Formats: sequence, C-alpha cells, structure tokens
Amino acid sequence: MTVDRNTTDVPRRRFLRAAALSLLAAPALTACSSVGLFNAVVPSDGGAMKVASDIPFGAQPRQMLDVYAPEGAQALPSVLFIYGGSWNSGSKDEYAFVARSIAARGYVVVVADYRLVPGVRYPDFLIDGALAIRWMKDNIGRYGGDPRRVSVAGHSAGAYNAVMIALNPKILAAAGLGRGAVKAAIGIAGPYDFLPLDDPATIAAFQNWPNLIETQPIHYPSRAAPPMLLLHGLDDTTVYPRNTRSLAAKLSGAGAFVEAKYYPGVGHAGIVTAFAPPFRSNAPVLDDIDRFLKAHG
Repeated sequence: MTVDRNTTDVPRRRFLRAAALSLLAAPALTACSSVGLFNAVVPSDGGAMKVASDIPFGAQPRQMLDVYAPEGAQALPSVLFIYGGSWNSGSKDEYAFVARSIAARGYVVVVADYRLVPGVRYPDFLIDGALAIRWMKDNIGRYGGDPRRVSVAGHSAGAYNAVMIALNPKILAAAGLGRGAVKAAIGIAGPYDFLPLDDPATIAAFQNWPNLIETQPIHYPSRAAPPMLLLHGLDDTTVYPRNTRSLAAKLSGAGAFVEAKYYPGVGHAGIVTAFAPPFRSNAPVLDDIDRFLKAHG
C-alpha cells in the first residue's frame, strides 16, 4: 500500500499546533513559562544532541550550562543562547528545542542558567552570561566548538542580556574578556530602550542602579560593535518592535553592521516557538540566524 506521508501527517501537525497554541494562550502562564511546556510536547530536531549537562561555569548554584552539538562536531562555530523570563524566571532545560534546532545547522550551542531577580540585580545576570562565554573560550573545543568563533544570542530578556554583553565592554571585562570575545550577536524580540522604568519586572531588575541610562543597550552602539542581527515579530505586544527599530538605527548611525528583520503576524512567544520544526513556516527565524552566522559567526 502506498502511503502519502504529507497527507497522513496533517492531523498530527494540527494536533501539535493546537496543543502549542493552547499552552501559549493559557492565562495562568507567562509566555516564557509556556515555552517550557511547549518544549515538552513539540518534537525538536534530530541530527544534534545534548553532549554535556549541568557543567558549572561559576561557584553559584545557577551558574550551570548544557552543551548541544551535531554528531562528529569539530571546530564548529559556537553560540551561547540566553533565554528570557523577565530576569526573574526561566531554566536552560526549557530551551532544548532551540539549542537542538541551532546545533542541527552545524553549530555547538550552549544554554546557560543565570542568577535571577530578586536574588541579584543589574548587572549580575549580565556578568553570568559573560562568564559562560569565558567558559566557552576555555572549554568549548572539548565539545567540537571553535573558541575563536563564539557568538551570543537571546530571546526577550535574554536578548537584552546578549546585546548588552556584546556592546558593553565593562561586562566582558568583568569576566576577563576583551571586546573581541564575541564574534557576532543576535537579539530576538529584546527590550533595548525602555526608560522610564514602568513595568514591575524592569523596576525590580534595574531601579537600584544609580545611572539608569547605563542600563540601556541604545547607550552603547559604536563602530567597534560586533555584527548584530535583530529579529522581532510585528504583532509583539510584550516587547514592542520599536525597541529593535531604535537599536538598529543607533547601531547603523554609529557605523556598526546591523541587520534587522520583522515578521508580520508573529508575537512575542511565537518568534521563539518558530524554532520548532512544526512552526517554522510561521517565521524564518532559524534560517535567518543560520544565514547570519554563516556570514559573521
């Protein structure tokens, strides 16, 4: 009997779409906590695997990371992915589907936990990201990565972290790194220009810093910035696309290389769930990242 795989797979795709949408719409969950459940029910890519778990990159309990790589990885470009969660929640385990999707394209991917508010405030969660990059510089070669080609990417609050690590040399210096430590940076639906503080999450994370201008990514663009890709859904009502437009304009005006892409009909959670195989038709997030990293990472 001949089976039409495309036809028989339609009910499964419909089920996965319905399940994911119901999770993302659940009123008791934030967008980012919903992603954890999404990760549990939606299949991720083959061709890449977790090769190391819970490796410490610092002395604190949340300074732990996981490593994903394609089989037989050797001297591949490496990417640190930083998840979101309003700087007060999130777990590296929830984003395995993102790590596998990137790793399957030919990269070694690290997902690191970091210290959260209220236990810490700005800039400690940024320093944790820089320390994870320090670990990658020293150790990623053991897992098939190239320590000379380390890029950083993040979604939502994680995009803020990724961009600030890439732009603010003081953050890298706190981990013993120079500006050139980051080969390229990718921000996905990130907040980059959010003064005055008017949200409980940003107030809790940043209000104690004496000069709030220093907390804003749009304060740091320069010609020395690494190449940057900024992605945003045009239907994002959690972090408005104006954040990406503002930062892209500042980077371009400073003479840095920046590419900004906007996806119609895509919201804040949808831009990260688009990494998963059943939802890639919603936005070419993975293709755009892969193309950018092959050129600049």
